[in-house]
Amino acid sequence: MTTASAAHRAARPFGAVGLVAIGLICQEVGASFAVLLFPSVGAIGMVSLRLAFSAIVLLAIARPRLRGHSRDDWLTVIAFGITLALLNALFYEALARVPLGATITIEVLGPLVLSVVMSRRASSWLWAVLAFAGVVILSQGSFGDLDPVGVAFAFGAAAMWAGYILLSAGTGTRFPRLDGLALAMTVGAVITVPFGIASAGPVIFQPGILLLGAAVAVLSSTIPYTLELIALRRLPSATFSILMSLTPAIATAAGFLILGQKFTGVAFAAIGLVIAASIGAVVSSSHAARPGKTGLGEPLS
Repeated sequence: MTTASAAHRAARPFGAVGLVAIGLICQEVGASFAVLLFPSVGAIGMVSLRLAFSAIVLLAIARPRLRGHSRDDWLTVIAFGITLALLNALFYEALARVPLGATITIEVLGPLVLSVVMSRRASSWLWAVLAFAGVVILSQGSFGDLDPVGVAFAFGAAAMWAGYILLSAGTGTRFPRLDGLALAMTVGAVITVPFGIASAGPVIFQPGILLLGAAVAVLSSTIPYTLELIALRRLPSATFSILMSLTPAIATAAGFLILGQKFTGVAFAAIGLVIAASIGAVVSSSHAARPGKTGLGEPLS
């Protein structure tokens, strides 16, 4: 292997990290904009707009091939689409009741616990305990009183986020380019749009609402999911799941700057605990991995 070739291969993970970071920023800005639409269309209406516009854009870009796929391929992409629908629905229902920073801090427990489980080291569970301690502290009035129903939705979204990571990686191995993501997003849209129309009513078809919904879709789904799927072809899934732990800080900043949501020093400390736990988990996972192996399986390419 030449020096230039070695340098190119070494640079690939860092490029993938940059893609994930850009996706995270877009996602949290989009989530902030989505909150502004809740009074008009509600959480489920917002989910349907987000997934419908994301599916339209991705289908136009990817033009996925429908033939030549096995039964297992279709089962995987359908499961991915159902997971996308549930993830978005639970997330927005939580966001309608709990501040953005607190919602994301709870939600990130999903990928964190997934990374800990896949590290196959009992000591790694110490990081999960630290993260849960951060969430407990967070619930003690650091964002004000947290709605228990909203917190339950956030924990549900955490479970779906772990499923998203696994199914996104699996979809990337079975479908070329963005084909799998486009098909999964379409499945998610087909599931959610009828509920969105029923809950929001005719207002969902107003031009201004549609325009804002399209903007949220591009920021919150199309850009992040596309960049993440590309990154998952270059990064181990465990590394990807830990990078997602940066979202509490990004979400809190977006909630503060865009929505004017306040948080205390205690909230800052709680979020810091969750992020520190994620960093510790990825270090533990990297130590546990054997040469040529990763915490959640091989890189997609």
